[in-house]
Amino acid sequence: MFYEILKAKDIVNLDGGKMERKVLLENGKSCLSMIALKKEEIIDTHSSESDAAVFVLDGEIEIHFEAEKFKVDKGEILMFKKEQEHKVLALKDSKFMLIKV
Repeated sequence: MFYEILKAKDIVNLDGGKMERKVLLENGKSCLSMIALKKEEIIDTHSSESDAAVFVLDGEIEIHFEAEKFKVDKGEILMFKKEQEHKVLALKDSKFMLIKV
């Protein structure tokens, strides 16, 4: 996969009608993944062992933390610290990049 140009919008798709995740790079607790969610699909509450950033490529998602929720639109990035419990709700059909460092 190294030295290959990828079209981000084509890495994952919504053809299957449910969440699709593809890990592009992984090294220990760090990884780069692409995720696609259908409108109203939820990734249940979980936490990460690494600091993370979510970059929305298409659509709109909502990330819920204990006391707050953030709407993240196409072209926006949300960063958060490790071990923060959260869940993800797709407000529209969405594709996003998850970066854990």
